Amino acid sequence: MASSTSTLAARGTADYAGAVAQPAAWAEERWYVAYTCPHHEKRVAAELGAREVEHFLPLYSSVRRWKDRRVQLELPLFPGYVFVRLALRDRLRVVQIPSVVRLVGFGGLPTSLSDEEMEILRAGLLHSLRAEPHPFLTVGRRVRITSGPFAGLQGILKRKKSNFRVVVSLELIQRSVAVDVEAADVRTPIG
Repeated sequence: MASSTSTLAARGTADYAGAVAQPAAWAEERWYVAYTCPHHEKRVAAELGAREVEHFLPLYSSVRRWKDRRVQLELPLFPGYVFVRLALRDRLRVVQIPSVVRLVGFGGLPTSLSDEEMEILRAGLLHSLRAEPHPFLTVGRRVRITSGPFAGLQGILKRKKSNFRVVVSLELIQRSVAVDVEAADVRTPIG
């Protein structure tokens, strides 16, 4: 049975979930999202590094107050998720990590993120001084960020005191992140 499945996949007629796929799609590296066990994101990122899999785990600083002191922690910006760049044929290098539950997708097939959106998000988060998790939003005034580290992303405009914040949402994982922007850096998207 294994030989017939691999023969079908080699011809481009079926993939592991039974969906139609092209051999080139299996070989092309794309960004996917690995869903992890709770509080295991850093452990998964370390294992991905050891397996030489390109990954991205955005962190933010949070000050927590304990009984006798304050502690500054580095927490995942998207709790429960680590971004990985790989070809689908290499997915076992990720899903065999003990703390990885699955690659996020639909119908049993992993769904890739937009490469352009992912690169903007990575570059912006590496340069941004203020980014923090935000509840997932679907309603609000949609804007496009036109300049700065997050140029090209769309989100929902919010005000926090006198500052502008844009809540950027990743539909695939139903998570959002709030980033500070200048008023001149946002425009209402056209149509």
